[in-house]
Amino acid sequence: MADRVRWGVLSTAKIGREKVLPAMQRSGRCEIVALASRDLAAARKVAGELGIPTAYGSYEELLADPAIEAAYNPLPNHLHVPWTIKALEAGKHVLCEKPIALTAEEATQLIAARERSGKLVAEAFMVRQNLQWIKAREIVRAGTLGEVRAIQTLFTYHLLDPGNVRNQADIGGGGLMDIGCYAIATARYIFGAEPTRVAALIDRDPTMGVDRLTSALMEFPGGRHLTFTTSTQLSPHQRVTIVGSKARLEILVPFNAPNQQPARIVLDDGRDLFGGGAVAEEFPVVDQYALQGDAFSRAVRGEQALEFPIEDAVQNMRVIDATFRAGASGQWETP
Repeated sequence: MADRVRWGVLSTAKIGREKVLPAMQRSGRCEIVALASRDLAAARKVAGELGIPTAYGSYEELLADPAIEAAYNPLPNHLHVPWTIKALEAGKHVLCEKPIALTAEEATQLIAARERSGKLVAEAFMVRQNLQWIKAREIVRAGTLGEVRAIQTLFTYHLLDPGNVRNQADIGGGGLMDIGCYAIATARYIFGAEPTRVAALIDRDPTMGVDRLTSALMEFPGGRHLTFTTSTQLSPHQRVTIVGSKARLEILVPFNAPNQQPARIVLDDGRDLFGGGAVAEEFPVVDQYALQGDAFSRAVRGEQALEFPIEDAVQNMRVIDATFRAGASGQWETP
């Protein structure tokens, strides 16, 4: 295990303990050696359940541990930048959950912190490590779809618990921050460009204040469009459709891709409206969180560069900021 990167985890967040950490433990390049919580009993409980050898009762203690090379930060959104900066200043590389910050202005602090520390920092968009998205981008770039002009994304779930961090507006909750960020990041990934203007409709929960239904239209250079809808109060569903002049590509489970069965995409040449020209492609079973951890670990070891450095995360936040502005102004806004 000498070539594995030794990781410490900031908090017992659900996404970490249920998805990310078990995946990283099964990966080839990650070793989770410590976990911290502000409640030592909670840290010991989760560390014990996951077989993590060391538990700390504060984040500061974990960051002071010289054995830890990299930190994973799945804290609530308003704590992403402050604790990522503290981790960098403590000499740790950092993989931080999305969205990277509350605003693009806040996110830019991470560029300066990276330069001061000389450590790596990246946003945890695991989907870009998944084979189905890599293949989708290859298909687009190969011209198989013809001229790709439109992407449509739908991502919804149903969550009414006011105690959940996703329903707390003052700490960065709401659908746009939680899942709209995926729609934006993946469109930028497929188009290989940045949107030039944004229009949006935002409906907020009257009690919790978070955006519960957000729809946006984004124009990319060359007259290309992204349209997406995200909601935290609709029945669960997700789908991405990439449409070109010759064919369309559907990513059936684009974001929460299964880790126990093959992911599937469907290429349809549109010869009829009933799937007569549809061909499905399946991919080997993978865990995209494990792929993400391994990719970051290889970058830590200097074996490859980060494909998506922190500047990419700042740019994604600029688009999120513009979407919020467009929803408030009722006008086109520029990222």
